[in-house]
Amino acid sequence: MAKLYKKTSGNGTLTLYLGKRDYVDHVQNVDPIEGVVKLDPAGLAGRKVFVKLACAFHYGREDLDVIGLSFRKDIWVKHIQLYPDAGHKPNLTPMHVCLLKKAGEQGRAFTFDIATNLPCSVTLQPGPDNAGKACGVDFEVKTYIATEADPEEKLDRKDTARMTVRKIQFAPDATGAPGPRADICKSFMMSDKPVHLQASLEKEIYYHGDPINVNIKVKNETSRTVTKIKIIVEQTTDVVLYSADKYTKTVLSQDFGETIDANSTFDKSLAITPLLAENKKKRGLALEGRLKDEDTNLASNTIIRAGMDKEVLGILVSYKIKVNLMVSSGGLLGGLTASDIQVELPLILMHPKPQEGKLPLRLSKFPQQ
Repeated sequence: MAKLYKKTSGNGTLTLYLGKRDYVDHVQNVDPIEGVVKLDPAGLAGRKVFVKLACAFHYGREDLDVIGLSFRKDIWVKHIQLYPDAGHKPNLTPMHVCLLKKAGEQGRAFTFDIATNLPCSVTLQPGPDNAGKACGVDFEVKTYIATEADPEEKLDRKDTARMTVRKIQFAPDATGAPGPRADICKSFMMSDKPVHLQASLEKEIYYHGDPINVNIKVKNETSRTVTKIKIIVEQTTDVVLYSADKYTKTVLSQDFGETIDANSTFDKSLAITPLLAENKKKRGLALEGRLKDEDTNLASNTIIRAGMDKEVLGILVSYKIKVNLMVSSGGLLGGLTASDIQVELPLILMHPKPQEGKLPLRLSKFPQQ
């Protein structure tokens, strides 16, 4: 039986139950959100009970709304009226049955089907001194008491119960296609022969936390020495919803003390592993959507389907690897600074598909957000 989550409103009238908080985008379809709301009609005072799923882009803390320093745009919203009954009759799944057993006689089941063209959850890491919501795209399930589905007045927090959920993607099945490769041939002043650099990856997609072997081949036909190899991984984040902002952050920079003498060759794989643990204080880094009191990791690459509107995706994430050779000045050029030879490779970082399995039942209570 899956782990269960619950959240109760401040007045105790509503309790929201979910069986999971991660919902997978399978490209052709997205896992439906199956939940239950337990309600006490005695505490409604003639009002109705709704449940809402919203995908929103936000920037800034909620408490700054009043002075115009916070921005929020709902990308997609869907409401369901649960009480009085308005005809929402989802096909009951084993998850619904389990949640209804927990909720008791006053439980009302609901199902949200998530549109396939919506973005996955992503958040930009705030600075160490920043509190509240950072810039990002998130999904929220909220049940609330109101007279209409989309009331003009602001809801009283005690009349709501809400949970943030994540929409995530897993890496597609391996295609067997070779990884990317890049080549460069660079000559230097007063030298009639070049340095050849080739860098390649073994496959197209890598999983978060796994080592990445960068295959490097060098043919040094000059009289200079390659004194160092540096490998850099950069994350580029395009915030496309409200502006053309683009952020590039270095998530890994690693030096390798490999020297390549004049008129010699080099052929070796060098392993790197970009991790969030090494970038915890880097403001503006794109992360997987963060759930309260739970850790996360670097954001996965944004996979764009043909015909999708990029602006609807809100935030686009991509990675690249830079391989640099530091070449010493030598011969008649002694005294000049060292030169760089660089190639770039695209990198796709994602999660592997999890193995099918069932977790033991555990009920988790989360504080009101």
